[in-house]
Amino acid sequence: MKKLFKVALIAGCMILLMGNFAKAQTKIGHIAFDQVVGLLPELATVKTQLAAYQKTWSDQLGTLNTEYQNKLNDYQSKQATMTDAVKSLKQAELTDLGKRFQEQQSNAQQQVDAKTNELSKPLIDKVRAAVTAVAKEKGYAYVLNSTQTDLLVSPDADDLMPAVKAKLGLK
Repeated sequence: MKKLFKVALIAGCMILLMGNFAKAQTKIGHIAFDQVVGLLPELATVKTQLAAYQKTWSDQLGTLNTEYQNKLNDYQSKQATMTDAVKSLKQAELTDLGKRFQEQQSNAQQQVDAKTNELSKPLIDKVRAAVTAVAKEKGYAYVLNSTQTDLLVSPDADDLMPAVKAKLGLK
């Protein structure tokens, strides 16, 4: 009786282990995420809005640069006739204007980056939702971004691009 119990216990454990092994097999897919975002028709609107936003910053920087160049040219042309006190004052003014230009340039880049993130977020969220839905429908546990993954060795995976494009209504 004890032998029969042991055999049944071992058989039950083996069945349990085999079930867990089968469960451990997960499906992996991949997609070129940036490529899908690039196919969205809304991207043209985002690019137009970003170009207009960048132009406002570019115009402001251009005005500041013109002011700096004018003052620099004026300083250089009159430098020989200036007193030491006036030279020192003009040099300080040019240095201050140069610093303001650099700060404005840095601020402009930060603002443009923030605006890019703000305008791109809905597109990224839309594609991410479609990828998530397709992965769930098809039973994928993991989906890798094939444009940003540096895996040297990886198991075979399925390309989800056609299914996600269909989900988003893209050709």
